Amino acid sequence: MSFQGEQYPGVKAPAAETDGFRLNHTMLRIKDPQAALDFYSRVFGMQVLRRLDFEEMQFSLYFLAKLEAGDEVPEDKARRSVWTFSQKGLLELTHNWGTEDQADFAYHDGNAEPQGFGHICFSVPDLDAAEAWFDANEVEFIKRSDQGKMPDVVFVKDVDGYWIEVVEAARMADKGTSDEPRPRNPELQRPPDRAASCVRAADHKDQAKA
Repeated sequence: MSFQGEQYPGVKAPAAETDGFRLNHTMLRIKDPQAALDFYSRVFGMQVLRRLDFEEMQFSLYFLAKLEAGDEVPEDKARRSVWTFSQKGLLELTHNWGTEDQADFAYHDGNAEPQGFGHICFSVPDLDAAEAWFDANEVEFIKRSDQGKMPDVVFVKDVDGYWIEVVEAARMADKGTSDEPRPRNPELQRPPDRAASCVRAADHKDQAKA
């Protein structure tokens, strides 16, 4: 691989000791596994690779993937576990037993104050078709592709309120293309949040129509 990565202050060359490291999965805590599995399998076409139960600690882990033609997933559970933990871009849903029976239980989505976690992202081949699919499945939109300061970017919510960004790769070629260094603003208390900014702009647009 000849590409060495874009270089910015703080970036270090990968150490030889990190060869073979890969980002395997992102974990989201979920209230009700039936509702969450329905959403991610029905709306995003994901499949469960493995469920791991930990009875002593009263929780289960569901590892989901968007499988592609040619993926050879082992039938044997032990071998499938090894295969699962060697992949890229999986989604782990963690269910702490009993939360599904608590009417007022909810996890922090990371976008309410205090902000932390932001979102996961799916790339789709046709963003317009994806929006129509979300509408057909009554998915809650945070931002549509024609709203806000960042066109061609969609945000929806899953059943636990987590934000999901949806993009079409071909439409991202001219986004944020400046190679100039970012100006420092000592009066800025914290950096602007890209997702929140484009959503707020969409809200203002909707209010102006009202």
